[in-house]
Amino acid sequence: MTISVCLPAVNEQATIGTVLRPLRSELKEGLIHQLVVVDQSTDRTPEIAGAMGAEVYTQSDLMAHLGPVVGKGDAMYRSLSVLRGDVIVWLDADSEGIGQDWVARLSEPIIHGEADYVKAHYRRPLGADKDGGGRLNHLFGAPLMRAFWPEIGWIRQPLAGETAITRGLAETVPFELGMAIEPALTIDAYRYGGRLAQVDLGVHRHRHHPLRKLAARTDEALAAVLDRAGVEHGLQVPPKRAALRTALVMP
Repeated sequence: MTISVCLPAVNEQATIGTVLRPLRSELKEGLIHQLVVVDQSTDRTPEIAGAMGAEVYTQSDLMAHLGPVVGKGDAMYRSLSVLRGDVIVWLDADSEGIGQDWVARLSEPIIHGEADYVKAHYRRPLGADKDGGGRLNHLFGAPLMRAFWPEIGWIRQPLAGETAITRGLAETVPFELGMAIEPALTIDAYRYGGRLAQVDLGVHRHRHHPLRKLAARTDEALAAVLDRAGVEHGLQVPPKRAALRTALVMP
């Protein structure tokens, strides 16, 4: 099975080279078959990514008929138009570094025929707390999963950005826009009959966002979760998400 690795990126010049370095080695060794950055930056991210051996595409040029790009989920959806692998692995571009074996470990359950969708879990240090990062996973994502979908409540970090999925499932499930993509894709992979698995990637050092920014993301993600649970709510969603609901979100 062939493996495509994709990193959605917006102004990640400080970290993109560090993230791509081990992936470039895996590409040269034939352990992965395609390395892609879908970019919407105003800094040097695309130049650095290209120099590191990645195929670089501008997000808004992919499926341009959909209009302006609305966040990470939209970028991930559009990336399907250029990703060729049997297994698709999405990674975050704002990591301080990734493990040499992350792609292999995420892909392994799929390659062995044991899963169709794989989420990472890990420890994220924050200050003196060795597992203080990933606050939305601890306080929002995992509790909601246990409440509405207890059968997959064992997924420790449903909001993790490190994800592997079969091409067949990726072309079947709907894609949320913006930051709602992570919980929504996990739920939809299950709703559409995918076999789920998770792998422990150890310690992950990742940029931490201020609480005010996290709160804004929570509204968007919560709306997507409640939609799938059939719960009425008054949360506001991006206008484009509502407009594209039939095509992308809830077919």
